[in-house]
Amino acid sequence: MGILDGKVALITGAGRGIGREHALMMAAEGAKIVVNDLGGDAAGTGVDATPAQETVSDIKEMGGEAVINGGNVAKFDDAGAMIQQAIDTFGDINIVVNNAGILRDRMLFSMSEDDWDSVIAVHLKGTFGPSQHAATYWREKAKAGEEVYGRIINTASPSGIYGNVGQTNYGAAKGGIAAFSVIAAQELVKYGVTVNCLAPAAWSRMTAPLMGGDDATDEFKESISPRWISVIATWLASPEAQNVTGRVFDVRGDQLGIAEGWHLGPVATQPDEPSQLGPVVAELMANARLNANMGGKDHEGPGFPAQSI
Repeated sequence: MGILDGKVALITGAGRGIGREHALMMAAEGAKIVVNDLGGDAAGTGVDATPAQETVSDIKEMGGEAVINGGNVAKFDDAGAMIQQAIDTFGDINIVVNNAGILRDRMLFSMSEDDWDSVIAVHLKGTFGPSQHAATYWREKAKAGEEVYGRIINTASPSGIYGNVGQTNYGAAKGGIAAFSVIAAQELVKYGVTVNCLAPAAWSRMTAPLMGGDDATDEFKESISPRWISVIATWLASPEAQNVTGRVFDVRGDQLGIAEGWHLGPVATQPDEPSQLGPVVAELMANARLNANMGGKDHEGPGFPAQSI
């Protein structure tokens, strides 16, 4: 008996990396999986069904149930078709893991409009689409008096909640996903649906060039294996996590933390004239904490390791 026996999950970007590990672990715990992956490269170009098919084949070899979906998460109708495929194939949808992503890192002055639009579309709209269709389905079930089991697990990044140079597009999308998760959790709690978010660091084809590439040791790669991200994702999808919602989990190897989000710091009264505001702002700045570093801690503190997906 697994902790997800009888549950049905859609996992986007499940052909490789973190998404693949999510699919394998949730299937091992008894979930039936819709494996979505467009199969493009790390920048989001191209189409290849092979990675998703390999994940499906591996799940079936384990004795699990899985089907492939090659839809584009950035297209709203494709996102709806993913949810409908789960319902048509397995009779329900219980878990939505929004994991698909691409990278187009550039400094702001070098970033093209397409670099911006593509990253925002895949990450942010690609989180909205599957979530919206699933939420509509769960709400209709609840209004009909049927039992609802709903879990949405989104994927942010330390780059989005703490900031990282060269990733204004990626960071904006990931920060938006964190905010989306907090608000969606507030909206869906009445239906018994939980919404949580992961901000992970893991070794993958997208991050390998940023983490030492061919020079990285096997020990280092294992310490931040994508499998660690799937442990908390799988637990959040389980019945035991019913009372956990609206949280952003910082995950780096076996280290699991909760990112506590924006909090109001020092406050002062503004003068009427902008020319008199300088000393007021100076005092606020002197009393306010610096923004967190990429480790999620104060700049003088150790924090977690700073790699991000």
